[in-house]
Amino acid sequence: MNTSLPILNISTYRFVTLADPDALRAQLQGNAAANHLKGTILLAEEGLNLFLAGPADGVRAFVAYLQGFAEFADLTPKESWSAATPFQRLKVKVKREIIRMNHPGIRPQAGRAPSVAPQVLARWLAQGHDDAGRPVVTLDTRNAFEIDHGTFAGAIDWRITKFSEFPDAVQAHRDDLEGKTIVSFCTGGIRCEKAAIYLQDIGLEHVYQLDGGILNYFEETDGAPGWQGGCFVFDEREALGAQLTPVR
Repeated sequence: MNTSLPILNISTYRFVTLADPDALRAQLQGNAAANHLKGTILLAEEGLNLFLAGPADGVRAFVAYLQGFAEFADLTPKESWSAATPFQRLKVKVKREIIRMNHPGIRPQAGRAPSVAPQVLARWLAQGHDDAGRPVVTLDTRNAFEIDHGTFAGAIDWRITKFSEFPDAVQAHRDDLEGKTIVSFCTGGIRCEKAAIYLQDIGLEHVYQLDGGILNYFEETDGAPGWQGGCFVFDEREALGAQLTPVR
């Protein structure tokens, strides 16, 4: 990772019950603006999701401020560096969900599905099965246009166009998942966290989410084995390679 570049980019999320997202919105917007940050902060009763960029000292000051809230004390944002800020402005919004699935019964703040560490998934992919000998399938929970930039070799891709289509896609392909170890994955972990809970709720066994998503897999394994291409990100860099630098 090239830390000589001037702009620090961070992403993080947290499923946690927020009593007053509107009040928090005003506080976070004020601090982020004062620290000259650009990007997006989403808040909902179910938690927080953010993508921000700016000078390193401003980003770190904002993270320290965010960690001052009890709900976010142990947040550890993912970091990457760029030559310029990949956002045009700062947006802080309150939404119904921080990632829209339209299934209010899926509540990660009440308890996560099991996760698998990047190094463990890398070992499973290299050996062709999990540690119990079951076949492993990687399930891409992202939108089709994101997957077109890159994904795990052989990953399941249902060509969804928005995450709210995921539950119907699961129901249509459930038989393909039976008897296998399923690892749901996405960019930074937020979608695959909801996805894994949904898979468990409909009775599938041996379900995991990739801890920290693709970006964490890059950070911990350099993308090997199994990853092909880049990882789409929702900013002007478009896609990042395994070294967390832009690819075109």
